[in-house]
Amino acid sequence: MKPLIHSIQSPFHIHPGGHRKENQHISETSFSKHLQQSIEDTGQLKVSKHARIRMKQRNIDISDATWDQIERKLYEAKSKGIQEPLVILKNAAMVVSAKNNTVITMMERNETAGKIFNNIDGTILLD
Repeated sequence: MKPLIHSIQSPFHIHPGGHRKENQHISETSFSKHLQQSIEDTGQLKVSKHARIRMKQRNIDISDATWDQIERKLYEAKSKGIQEPLVILKNAAMVVSAKNNTVITMMERNETAGKIFNNIDGTILLD
């Protein structure tokens, strides 16, 4: 007569926690992704190193009130599906990544005459 109780050992070779590193990596990646998204969702506009250099070279000064206005309009543009708008101010023009909330490049307004801007999908005009 055969016993009715079967062994709990599996015929397959299983390592306890064999996928732990993989799951841990997925978890850390997921956390990093959520953290970055949370930072981006604050609406805080960042200025890339390239744009900061351009601002300094061209003596472009933008008030805090104007930065706030740009952030509000960028949020509005993002809600309409715009990813990389050209922002035109009285004294400057800039290309912004709405996806990353980052000013990519900047120039004085008088430099924009005759220029062609590529890789933009919208325009924000501010006084």
